Amino acid sequence: MTSLALPFESLTRTGNLNLVPVPPLPEGERKGLTKKEVAADHPTWCPGCGDFSVLALYFKLIEKRKMHHEKITTVAGVMDNNVYGLTKNQTSPTSPLGYKSKTDAWGSGDRPINPMKQAIAAGATFVARTTHTNPNHVLQMMEAAMDHDGFSFIECLSECVEFYPGAFDGANPRKGGQFPEVPKDHDVTDEYAAYKLAEELMPGKFGIFYKVNRPTKNANEAKIVSTNREKFASLPDWQILQKNFDRMK
Repeated sequence: MTSLALPFESLTRTGNLNLVPVPPLPEGERKGLTKKEVAADHPTWCPGCGDFSVLALYFKLIEKRKMHHEKITTVAGVMDNNVYGLTKNQTSPTSPLGYKSKTDAWGSGDRPINPMKQAIAAGATFVARTTHTNPNHVLQMMEAAMDHDGFSFIECLSECVEFYPGAFDGANPRKGGQFPEVPKDHDVTDEYAAYKLAEELMPGKFGIFYKVNRPTKNANEAKIVSTNREKFASLPDWQILQKNFDRMK
């Protein structure tokens, strides 16, 4: 079913899984989501948490691009606090060695993971880093990730002001830190160069570390659909789908 990539509003189901085609609204006649609609059901964090600014920028971007629900798939929770703050101060996978928390009263003994290196190794084709204290840069990285055709990963440093204040002061010029961006001569298609950037001590560089074009799952499925569609060239999509349902009875 999913391989046909039909819009949700294009089909109406009646009894016995018989399908009746319903023409979708022209794209120009549909209204995009507003910030108010997107923010109707959102998480709540401690006052002053950097996650609020990141979420607000995300809502702003969706409204700016006039996007629809079925066009959005978001994997959240990658904002890096260096601590589990929402559950009241436990060691997280990115907590530094020696960090004392409720789960490690004597200090963390585990080396922190490197989200950037893991994202590259896992196959993400767009990998970037930003920080909540630079909202313009956050928005820039979000737009670049949204424009990329493939799985995009952004590590966003977000301070937990309640349980780990000052964790990322080194990346905040307003607190005496620096905001070093990825060098302009960095080759974003060079995976090894991206790993080298990711190995720098925190907070490291900010910007796009890795970006390559690779056939996506959607593109591969579309190719399969196109090849098999030749067998049913004279039938509309909804009749092809009906035949699939009939075959499963």
